[in-house]
Amino acid sequence: MTERAASPASGRRTTSIAHLSHVGLQLFFERGFDETTVDDIAAAAGIGRRTFFRYFPSKNDLPWGEFEILVDEMRERLAHVPAEMPIFQALHDAILEFNRYPDDELGYHRERMQLLLNVPTLVAHSTLRYASWRAVIAEFAANRLGLDPLDLRPQEIAWIYLAVSLASYEQWLRDHDSDLVDVLDRALADLPVLFGGRPGGYSE
Repeated sequence: MTERAASPASGRRTTSIAHLSHVGLQLFFERGFDETTVDDIAAAAGIGRRTFFRYFPSKNDLPWGEFEILVDEMRERLAHVPAEMPIFQALHDAILEFNRYPDDELGYHRERMQLLLNVPTLVAHSTLRYASWRAVIAEFAANRLGLDPLDLRPQEIAWIYLAVSLASYEQWLRDHDSDLVDVLDRALADLPVLFGGRPGGYSE
């Protein structure tokens, strides 16, 4: 659930959020997350320590890449959903789009999610990131239901969709032959059935 851009194709070192994230991910997998320092990443990327912090506030933020940009894009996408589209369908489509990655990025994304879901330091750090993602879901649901985003029902919806997304990622990581979007698609399509409703549930 993070950045989409692939690293630069040229041989010249070009610093970008995506490139720096890729360099860091490679080091984390070679040496371990806790064993890799910001100085190690900066040196491997050919930049200074100060430059690293222009891109990421901390080492813990690096695996997330452009996550917040993607969250903003999802908020914008949901803001333009036709009013007649059911909540289930709108969220289904938005979450699938959020998680589409180019083929040449999927290897990095798999490494990234292995770290985010399994390294204790990063699992603890993920709380704020997941909260910003859930807020977009809750805002959309609340607007449709005429409720406050902090009311119980929008919060239920946000937490449910996060749980389904994380369960899908764990399934994808276990099965290297699986397709991420396909796993998410099947999991999200199950929600109306699991809750005894139909697409367009959670209606007043």
